[in-house]
Amino acid sequence: MRLAAGPLHICKVKYLSSMQSIFESAAKKEILKRIDLLTPQSQRKWGKMNVAQMLAHCANGMELATGKIKPPRELIGKIIGWMFKSSYSSKRKFPKNVQTIKGGAVVDERDFELEKKRLISAIEEMHAGGEKICTDHPHPIMGKFSPEEWGKGMYKHLDHHLRQFGV
Repeated sequence: MRLAAGPLHICKVKYLSSMQSIFESAAKKEILKRIDLLTPQSQRKWGKMNVAQMLAHCANGMELATGKIKPPRELIGKIIGWMFKSSYSSKRKFPKNVQTIKGGAVVDERDFELEKKRLISAIEEMHAGGEKICTDHPHPIMGKFSPEEWGKGMYKHLDHHLRQFGV
């Protein structure tokens, strides 16, 4: 672990043991096993979303990566998004309570089983589609990603939220 200075604070930076991609069979299996450990009673360790909202948020992220949803670029992303782009698919873990894109947090109540099935389906679809399924629509903050960056970023995003719920 090392310290990294951010524009607004200093935080401890932790790294993933290896940089996996949702396109790798072993990574997909591992993520699905961890999702299966979640229950409607799973409690968050940080953040504001409950477990069903987190599942919906992650499914939305998968839909962003495959182009099913196409939010516009945010002004802040156009100005400084390039500074954060490499962090999306790097080995560095996302910090707790990292801010999501505008409208990215799910705040309405969701059905746990429905959202769990939706996320699993989105993961299966992205994995089966391979890199060709990835959108060329830019991420609202960080801009255009290559299919490799989408695959690594989706794994990292899922890992972040599963760690948020202790699995």
